[in-house]
Amino acid sequence: MRIRVTPGAGTSDGGARRVPGDKSIAHRWLILASTADGRSRLVGLPASLDVRSTASCLSRVTRRARPALELWARNAASRVEDGGSTWNGRSRDSREEGSTDVLELEGEGRDSLVEPSTDLDCGNSGTSMRLLAGVLSAAPFRSRLIGDASLHARPMERVAVPLRRMGAEVRTTDGHAPLEISGAPLRGIEYRLDVPTAQVKTAILLAGLAAEGETVVVEPTQTRDHTERILTALGAPIGRRDGTVAVSRFQHAGLEGAVPGDVSSASFLIGAAGITGAEVTIRDVGLNPTRIGFVGVLARMGIRCDAEATGEQLGEPVGTIRARRVGPLTGTTIEADEMPGVIDEVPMLAAVAAVAAGQTRFLGAGELRVKESDRLARVAEGIRSLGGNALAAGDELIVAGGGLVGGSASSSGDHRLAMAFAVAAAGANAPSEIDGIEAADVSFPGFVAALRSVGVDVEASG
Repeated sequence: MRIRVTPGAGTSDGGARRVPGDKSIAHRWLILASTADGRSRLVGLPASLDVRSTASCLSRVTRRARPALELWARNAASRVEDGGSTWNGRSRDSREEGSTDVLELEGEGRDSLVEPSTDLDCGNSGTSMRLLAGVLSAAPFRSRLIGDASLHARPMERVAVPLRRMGAEVRTTDGHAPLEISGAPLRGIEYRLDVPTAQVKTAILLAGLAAEGETVVVEPTQTRDHTERILTALGAPIGRRDGTVAVSRFQHAGLEGAVPGDVSSASFLIGAAGITGAEVTIRDVGLNPTRIGFVGVLARMGIRCDAEATGEQLGEPVGTIRARRVGPLTGTTIEADEMPGVIDEVPMLAAVAAVAAGQTRFLGAGELRVKESDRLARVAEGIRSLGGNALAAGDELIVAGGGLVGGSASSSGDHRLAMAFAVAAAGANAPSEIDGIEAADVSFPGFVAALRSVGVDVEASG
C-alpha cells in the first residue's frame, strides 16, 4: 500500500491519544501467562503481527491454554484485516469482556508444555523466536522455530550459545534460523553478553527459571528490563545489581494486568507533532526508564516531552507524555552508550534530524544492521530518496539535516522504516509518497489513522 503525505502545519484538538499495547511487554506476559500454574487475564494486548506470532506458537505447545490463544490470535488478525485499529480513544476501563483486547487463559505450568506437531512459525518476529527458544530449551521434546526470509537473515547464535551451555541442544543453519531445539534438564550459568540485547538476556532468564542452581546474566550496558520487572512482580527469586541479573528455579502463578501503551509507537506521533509544530498528549503509555531515552534526545533537538507516571501494571510504570516543539529543530549527537536505550527510536530520530538544522550523528549503532532490515543503510537511503542527505558507514549513521525536498521512499517491509519515512515526509517541502506502509501493522496497526489525528495530511495513493 502506498500513501501520499502532504506537508503542512500540524493541528491539535487538545484531546489525548492512546497507542497500541507495548509489544515487548506483551511477548513476555503472553509467555509467562501460558507457562503459569493458574489462570491469567491480560488486557490491552496489541493485535500486531509480532505478538500474534508469539500467541500462535504458544498455542501449539500448550493444552489447556490453546483454545484461548488460538481464538485471540484469530480475532486479532480479523480486526486488523477488516480495517480496525488498535489505536482508539477508548479507556481501557471501558473495554468489554468479549473484546479482542482481553485474553483469559488457564496455564498448567512450565512442565506441562507439549511437543508441537508442526514447525513454530515466528513470522517476522525475532523477539518471538529468541524468547521462545529460552522456554523450549528446558522442555523434554524437539521443536523447530522458523520465520520469514527477513527473520532467517538475523543472527541466532547469540541466543543458541548460552542455551547450549545450559544443557540444551540447539542447532542453527550457519548461525541463522531455522532454530532446532531439543530440550534437556538445564543448569544455571553465568553468562556475559557480548552485545547488549534484551532478547538474549530474556531467553537466558526464562531458561534459568527451569534450571538447577542460579543463572546470572552480565550486561555491558543496561538493556530494557521488562523481564526483570514482571518476574519480580510474580515473586520470582531475582536479583539485580551492578550490571548483573540473577534468577533461580521458580514456577509462577497466574498473572493479571493491562499492557501499557507502546512508548516506541508513541515516539512516532511525538516526532510527527514536533516536526509539524503540533502538540500531542498520549495517555496510558509505558514509562519504563529503559525505554524513554529518546525523550532526552528530542529535548536536545528542540522537542520537549513531559512524562508523568500515574500508575503501575505488574511493575511497569504507566502514565502520560505531553510533547511540543519549544524552539527550532537542531541536530545532535547520540553517543554509543545512549544507543541501547534508543535503538528502536533511531529511525524516528533520524526523521526529525533530516528536517532539523545541522548534522546529527548516531554512534555505535551497528546493531541496527541486523534488525528486520539493515536499518542503518535503509534509513540513509530513505532520507536521500526524500531529498535529504544521509550516510551510513560502519556502525554510524550521519544525517546532514537542512530539510527534505520531497520524493518517494519504500519501507522495504520494515515497520519502523514505514513509520519513520511517513513522519519525515510531514516536514518536507513538497508532497512525498511512501510505499509499503502496511508494514506498520507489525507493531502499530492503525498508524495512518493515528498520524492523521495529529494533523498530518495523509491519503492513499494508488
